[in-house]
Amino acid sequence: MKRLLFALFVFVLCSCGTQPSPEQDRSGEEAGRGPATAGGTVTEESTVEESAGETTAAGGSDAAKEDEARKRPPGPELRDGPATTSTATRAAVGTNGMVSAAHPLAARAGVEVLEGGGNAFDAAVAVGAALNVVEPMMSGVGGYGATVVYDAEKGETRFLETGSRTPESLDPSMFRPPAPGYQENRCGGPVVSTPGNLNAWELMWEEYGEEEWSRLFEPAIGYAEDGFVIGGETAGWIGSEYPAFPAYAQEIYGRDGAPLQTGDRLVQDDLAGSMRTIAKNGAGAVYGGELGRAMVAEARENGSSLTQEDLRENRARWRETIGADYRGDRVVTAGPPATAWGSLVRLGTMEELDPVSLGQNTSPYVHALTEISKGAFSQTSRYADDPPLDRLLSEGYLARQAATVDFSGVAPYEPPVTFDSATSCSPTGYVPTADGSSASASAQASVGHTTHFVVADGEGNVVSSTQTLGNVFGSKLMPEGTGLWLNDQLAWSRFEPQGNVFDVYPGRQTLYALCPTIVLRDGRPVIALGTPGGRTIPQTTTQMITNMEAFDMDVQEAISAPRFSFVIPDLLGVEPGIPAAVQGDLEALGHDVYVDELGFGNAHGLTIEYDAQGKPERFTGGADPRGEGAATGL
Repeated sequence: MKRLLFALFVFVLCSCGTQPSPEQDRSGEEAGRGPATAGGTVTEESTVEESAGETTAAGGSDAAKEDEARKRPPGPELRDGPATTSTATRAAVGTNGMVSAAHPLAARAGVEVLEGGGNAFDAAVAVGAALNVVEPMMSGVGGYGATVVYDAEKGETRFLETGSRTPESLDPSMFRPPAPGYQENRCGGPVVSTPGNLNAWELMWEEYGEEEWSRLFEPAIGYAEDGFVIGGETAGWIGSEYPAFPAYAQEIYGRDGAPLQTGDRLVQDDLAGSMRTIAKNGAGAVYGGELGRAMVAEARENGSSLTQEDLRENRARWRETIGADYRGDRVVTAGPPATAWGSLVRLGTMEELDPVSLGQNTSPYVHALTEISKGAFSQTSRYADDPPLDRLLSEGYLARQAATVDFSGVAPYEPPVTFDSATSCSPTGYVPTADGSSASASAQASVGHTTHFVVADGEGNVVSSTQTLGNVFGSKLMPEGTGLWLNDQLAWSRFEPQGNVFDVYPGRQTLYALCPTIVLRDGRPVIALGTPGGRTIPQTTTQMITNMEAFDMDVQEAISAPRFSFVIPDLLGVEPGIPAAVQGDLEALGHDVYVDELGFGNAHGLTIEYDAQGKPERFTGGADPRGEGAATGL
């Protein structure tokens, strides 16, 4: 690949929306906004620096001064030209590629790899590793995920699945009465599954990578060793979850016995060491190596059934993508064990109703997609990892589903899955319930913390990747000396009623709601996007694609636009940007409406335009103003 002239700058997006009070703090698999610190509301201004080594904005404590002395050189000056970084209202633009991620430093890591001669697949590994450092609560080596790629040389899409599985020796009875402490067993060590992200990174790199493996971890190592100034989102989640951290992790994420605050510098020396081990030894460092042994020991000490054999048997796999036509394009996403097919059902059904005629975020539009989502939830609960897609995505079936939408009122709805009363996995005390209260609904809607990033290079290769630890900071277990958090994927099972489709079984391939997406036009990618958000992911994905395909928004407009989400058991959450008049109309139709001040998801996306010869000539990128990320073009 031709070496590109360096083009990079990082602009930090401020967190949007009022931060929750301590009573509303949440934890879970895919939301991506920071809760209040123990001392009160997190300030809105971001203090994340453009470089890991730039001077902290925090006060002049001795520790801060010592940290400042270790700063790295500032980033290079930017060239003039079309390459830009996104803002909340303006998409980033580039002519040679695009990276959008949930932290500016992670986007920078990807851009550096592209500028250094690597391709999109190389850059994706660097972004994933960097996010482990700069957004440690959301994803990492100890987690799992789903990735959809486009190989420009072969003109094909593929789904990369991380192979996360339930430990073979797990006894599911420990999660149900009358087992002593069965509720407590639904958090922490007992719900650790086999981590799969690192295996997936290596498999992708072996298949497509052009850069040296060790080079891809250099940005992450630098950010971990030299530290970076944390913003309000990261500080908020550290403050929220700090009481549940082991003492070793509290030393990393705290100072003088208290959690780090906005503007403090987070230094992770042990994590830098782990990244060096991975850079040298590859995935074998975890799957059969010293890091894996430390993970198993820590997990088992805290009640897990995870074994070295479970790790050795972990295999990332290439699987077929699934897709459906939408407004002349082809929407492609992850197949089972992901339940991303629910977004295709929603898109197809909405197309039957003609979203343009309904209008963007009007009461008929919100009502229709909400009613459709109810049916989609029922389908997901029924079919899970073995959906009859030929039928569910057929024109006749989608037309029949669309015909069931009653624009005069809300249809009766029975939630398809029983919500158990598991003890909260967050020290803030949130417990999933179906009591219908607004606070509970808001938390439930956004439960889950994950990350999504997208990368495209000048050849037209694209990576769209969603990765997670499960709940925020995963199981809250960190093997001493590693700096790596372990996932708690099994906490997302449905333990009651026994035998339901989302129940836990020994050795089972775990299911997840991740929905990395690529949209093809004439066989080439024109859109790549994804979002965190737990059960709201398919709805947010549907809204963003519809914003672009039906309402002609650019990628940043589509991501920034106000969202809404149906929330089990039978509630409709809307962001503050949904007009009050629309909210009133929805209530008149029979919806139980509440305003979610935090919003839904933390999306990232990009688009590609082509010249007459079919070569990429313009990239645009968007980053969610609900988070602290950035899109950067080159």
